[in-house]
Amino acid sequence: MTIIDNLEAMRGRGQDSALLRYSLGNEYLKLDETEQAIAHLAEAVRQDPDYSAAWKLYGRALAQAGRAAEAVEALNQGIEVAERKGDAQAAKEMRVFLKRARAALD
Repeated sequence: MTIIDNLEAMRGRGQDSALLRYSLGNEYLKLDETEQAIAHLAEAVRQDPDYSAAWKLYGRALAQAGRAAEAVEALNQGIEVAERKGDAQAAKEMRVFLKRARAALD
């Protein structure tokens, strides 16, 4: 059984959470299954809008999928969350992704 199988089994048992969705998104991204990753990461930030790590990965996944405008939007939201929470490292990393996503729009 893979990590994804285990996580999906947990979700199937009703153990859904932002952390579970973040973990699923991260694992799908590792497999380059970007759309699957995006769906789980979108749900992670919906369940916990203050989850800065999820915003960062969500923005990165959107950018990786060529969805630069959506990535810019997600990363801007993530930076706001990270700054409000005092998560300086996440905000810094998201600014790097944001710069790349904006460049992709040009």
